[in-house]
Amino acid sequence: MRSRSITSMSLPSDEEEDGTTIDVETLRRYVPVFRHKLSPGHALYHAGQPFKSLFLVHAGFLKTIELSDDGRDQITGFRSKGDFLGTESIGLSTYACGAVALEGGEAWELPYPAMLNACREMPELHAKLTAALAREIRADHAWMLTIGTLNAEQRVATFLLDEARRQARQGFSARHFVLRMRRADMASFLALTNETVCRVMTRLHDMKLIDVARREVRVLDDSALRSLAGQHA
Repeated sequence: MRSRSITSMSLPSDEEEDGTTIDVETLRRYVPVFRHKLSPGHALYHAGQPFKSLFLVHAGFLKTIELSDDGRDQITGFRSKGDFLGTESIGLSTYACGAVALEGGEAWELPYPAMLNACREMPELHAKLTAALAREIRADHAWMLTIGTLNAEQRVATFLLDEARRQARQGFSARHFVLRMRRADMASFLALTNETVCRVMTRLHDMKLIDVARREVRVLDDSALRSLAGQHA
């Protein structure tokens, strides 16, 4: 994995979330920004490493991983363009989880002590980082509710709807997309077995709610999928 300083780029906007954009040239007055080129399977950072930076996904798709009590890797989330990484470790001496690329991409490293200073000078950056922390809290809450209250079919349906929304936010089709993660990664995140996830995906296909071919998914009946997941249309 290579890293180098950014020369001239613009940070991706997240206007749906906090209504702010950030000019990278202004940011670089306060924060040294480094680019990390990623290839599939490469770790951006590991759980337990000293916490020193936040990362912003500029391109690609990553998974976050925590070590469970029994020593197994537990997938805690998926991140794509515009998402911050490392926010869950703020206030800790080490990273609480690791981040691994699922495809080729790029992440921008933002040293955290300098970020604190930049937040004082750039209200729009403070707003974006606060929004990222709030999303992390909401995501954790939603995940706990999903695991605690939904059955296997509902969990998978909810996951597919969330992926559809992610695609739509990035300007892609919410009806036809490719899952970047393996079924085993989905299973880990949803606290299901790999076999259960495969069986549910096949059942949703047979019910004509989705059409699935390997990792390619077409949503055929959005309303029925939402109803299954217990969501309002």
